[in-house]
Amino acid sequence: MTSATPTAGTPSGNAAGITYASAGVDVEAGDLAVELMKGAVKATHNSSVIGGVGGFAGLYDVSRLLTYKRPLLATSTDGVGTKVAIAQAMDIHDTIGFDLVGMVVDDIVVVGAEPLYMTDYIACGKVVPERIADIVRGIAAACSVAGTALVGGETAEHPGLLGEHEYDVAGAATGVVEADALLGPDRVRAGDVVIGMASSGLHSNGYSLVRRVINHAGWALDRQVSELGRTLGEELLEPTRVYAADCLDLARMFPVSASAAGGKAVHGFSHVTGGGLAANLARVLPQGLVATVDRATWELPAIFKLVSELGNVPLADLERTLNLGVGMVAIVSPEAADAAVARLNDRGLPSWVMGTVTADSDSILKSGPDYIQGAKGVDGGAVRLVNAYA
Repeated sequence: MTSATPTAGTPSGNAAGITYASAGVDVEAGDLAVELMKGAVKATHNSSVIGGVGGFAGLYDVSRLLTYKRPLLATSTDGVGTKVAIAQAMDIHDTIGFDLVGMVVDDIVVVGAEPLYMTDYIACGKVVPERIADIVRGIAAACSVAGTALVGGETAEHPGLLGEHEYDVAGAATGVVEADALLGPDRVRAGDVVIGMASSGLHSNGYSLVRRVINHAGWALDRQVSELGRTLGEELLEPTRVYAADCLDLARMFPVSASAAGGKAVHGFSHVTGGGLAANLARVLPQGLVATVDRATWELPAIFKLVSELGNVPLADLERTLNLGVGMVAIVSPEAADAAVARLNDRGLPSWVMGTVTADSDSILKSGPDYIQGAKGVDGGAVRLVNAYA
């Protein structure tokens, strides 16, 4: 009779024993990944970063905050969503970091805060050192563009939960803003001008819709698309534009004044992510004001037209899912509008006047898909979309 009692020293009768490696976790591969990414991470460090890579906690010297009268810390966290499926399918991993950083730091600059430092988290089915290093190199490159230090991170191997070639990424950042320079709805006034800043493409939102449309059409990622001037996969993997440095430059060019009267000031920003342009712009407007945005002031980039046509996607659904060519919005006083647009364009960021802010008094137009009031739990102002896209 076979005994059910495990043999001493060999749990469950397993002669070889069960190790962490046989369970699917390769500690040595994780160590190699860290070695491969070290240089890229260190390149984001400035004199405020204490210590190097590999500590239990990232350290950041905030002594300069002693010069602030009332420093407010701003924080944000986000991921990339299902765009990682495109990166995995194409086996290209050094661009997804821009998507992660953009989603995080550009939320922070909306309130006028400078993003100081960031951390990342990568969960994967199997640590492939070169792949992990590529992801982190992309994150580090984007942090450099944003002027943000990458001070720490974690790579977790989850065999049995994620497939061998699957991974997901997340990140968090902390920034600071002087209390009397805080941007938000309370600064926006009737008469303000709405400036659109071009997106680089789809960015990182709406990929569940886009992937469904592409699959429905039966299009492969390596398909050459004449309207795009490249393959479909290359277009879908286009990195998110990081606006942090441009927005902070604009805010410093036009310092925030205590009141809008006579001040050439930036009064607010809106990061166009999930929910689309109108819903995100409405979040940074006060009750009683409406931003009228003229669609005719810009042309839809080819990728958005393609998604619309391939999937026969209704315009209203497109507008509340995708950025449609506008990744960030600035709200400025009318005196500052021309100079602000010129400044952004000089920095290589295509920008234009797309609308104005007025009192929301026309009750006739307060309905339908072209009118959005309040969004994502914020009972704020409203946005009215008018005319057709150019």
